[in-house]
Amino acid sequence: MGLYDSYDDTTRANEHVPPLNEPFPYGELPIRGVNVGGWLLIEPFITPSFFKKYAASRGVVDEYTLSKELGATDAKQTIETHYRDFVNEDTFKEIRDAGLDHVRIPFGYWAIEVFDDDAFLPKVSWRYLLRAIEWARKYGLRVKLDLHSVPGGANGWNHSGRLGRMEWLNGDRGEEFGNRTLKIHTQLATFFSQPRYKNIVTMYGLVNEPRMILLDADKVIAWTEEAYKVVRDNGYEGKIIFGDGFRGLGTWKGEFTGLDGMVLDVHQYVIFNTAQLSLTHSKKISFACKDWGNQMDASMDTSSGFGPTIVGEWGQADTDCTEYLNNVGVGSRWEGKLDVDAKAEQILSPQCSTGKNCSCTMPNGDPDNYTDEYRQFLLMFAEAQMNAFERGWGWMYWTWDTESSPQWSYKKSIAAKIMPQKAYERDFNCDTDVPDFGVLGLAETN
Repeated sequence: MGLYDSYDDTTRANEHVPPLNEPFPYGELPIRGVNVGGWLLIEPFITPSFFKKYAASRGVVDEYTLSKELGATDAKQTIETHYRDFVNEDTFKEIRDAGLDHVRIPFGYWAIEVFDDDAFLPKVSWRYLLRAIEWARKYGLRVKLDLHSVPGGANGWNHSGRLGRMEWLNGDRGEEFGNRTLKIHTQLATFFSQPRYKNIVTMYGLVNEPRMILLDADKVIAWTEEAYKVVRDNGYEGKIIFGDGFRGLGTWKGEFTGLDGMVLDVHQYVIFNTAQLSLTHSKKISFACKDWGNQMDASMDTSSGFGPTIVGEWGQADTDCTEYLNNVGVGSRWEGKLDVDAKAEQILSPQCSTGKNCSCTMPNGDPDNYTDEYRQFLLMFAEAQMNAFERGWGWMYWTWDTESSPQWSYKKSIAAKIMPQKAYERDFNCDTDVPDFGVLGLAETN
């Protein structure tokens, strides 16, 4: 692995944050970070090239089915090539140069162990996770570990590695899968409690997006308390992150009293909620500032919410037009073509604010062809969210890069000048007047 005994923690990401060997003042300085999503856990909309080559009848819709289709030998070659090429040392230098200071690294449980009929490539991603941490160290970036997929599946979405599976703490084997996850946390916490990682792996995620609107919330809360104890008992001293579970931030008031260092993680997108999706461009900016900003205020106040709160995922896209975003071969709410199956969401009428003629042409197009008004909106929308989320502990954007979706790539958005060139240098804040983009000439249909 090349993990030599000596390492340098005197680096800092930029002049606005302390070097790694000094504590980051969480709650005083905002976190400004980014995810390296779609890397150690493959997601169809981030790397659609893996999925385009298969006919729909093959059912290749996530990393599990992709690995199964490839077979063990080809899966190892294909997926490890992806690990090698999609993210490298330059990625972390570019993240530092963008004025960011934290990196959230999502990975699947198969980095540690595989079970039963798992087709996932076992344990190879572990090596790349450790490389990423050393690259982050070199450029002064602090790391949030994110166990993005747990045994059994906590949400049933393709970004958990296996679409449709939600057996973690659920069903006949729910407790078994919960215990398997605790075992993984025992291993992870023991490893990352080593002195080498104290200054850099400062945040530790227990499970990504447990779907608590379908899971038994009491079981998830009890498991979270047990997981916290496992992580602490095995020596990890940093912040421990738990997801809001889509329950609403206010429901977490008073939970986990006495568990020091717990942080609530919420993921904010306008595009998966039809009421928010159909807002005008101007109202989307106002919504980010007012509604999300007020939510952060309430969540940070222990008289109305949990306390320490971070936005661990958010995005710039104002439509759900991106190919494969809603699953492989599935259309968008925006154009009224979302028809997953009889058991899932079905939206067959256009959802832009006009309710008709909603087009994905410009959102899915080359940023060079965006109108000036659309560029202005996208930049302002991003900065509005940054401003609102910094009323909490800060934010981590989803995601750093994609193959072909610029509105989901922080890197591509910087290049297109629809993202601030430095995360800490912005023109818009939520005290600024929001223009009427309709009057400026921006069509509400794209």
